[in-house]
Amino acid sequence: LPPTAELIRRELKIKKGSAKPNLEKVGKLSKEQLKKIAEIKMPEFNTTDINQAMRIVAGSAKQMGIETDI
Repeated sequence: LPPTAELIRRELKIKKGSAKPNLEKVGKLSKEQLKKIAEIKMPEFNTTDINQAMRIVAGSAKQMGIETDI
């Protein structure tokens, strides 16, 4: 499976995350997009709860300067 950051970039069709994630936002993931990525990554995550998996993906997105609907 590709890394979570790669799946997020593909979903938003961006080349890379923000150089300053806390200042410059480069996109936004909807709940549906978070769920889609979480479902792909579920086998690698240490949880069977889709909501927890979505929070893991949202955390990765935040580190890239991407806002989320969670």
